[in-house]
Amino acid sequence: MSTMYQERPVGNLIMDAATGPYWDAAKTGVLKIKRCTACGKVHFYPRALCPFCLSDTEWIDASGLGTIYSVTVTRRAGPIPYALAYVQLDEGVSMLTNIVDCDLDSLRIGDRVKVCFKAADGENRVPMFTPA
Repeated sequence: MSTMYQERPVGNLIMDAATGPYWDAAKTGVLKIKRCTACGKVHFYPRALCPFCLSDTEWIDASGLGTIYSVTVTRRAGPIPYALAYVQLDEGVSMLTNIVDCDLDSLRIGDRVKVCFKAADGENRVPMFTPA
């Protein structure tokens, strides 16, 4: 049985001073991650201090390309099936996300994906991934 992704509503986003630049970039179709200004390591989710050395961080543009590390298709959580996955970005960080605009039953660990942005509340957009 083949299950195609169907558009699902995205709820209200939680935005604050720490994540504002992330959401502002998403509105323009850019995926941002944080990098430490001292040790140079990248991390996700956005935090003011580096989780490795507690130094300051800066925003950088991510390539938006990655690989499915883990994926599951959920059919019983609501009327519309969806794929929930960890995607390992080419920069080295992992994101918990949805895989969209594809045959959900064809998704496999190791598949290449690219970021896409889906409408949320107001003018906001949420980064998700689709097969590359």
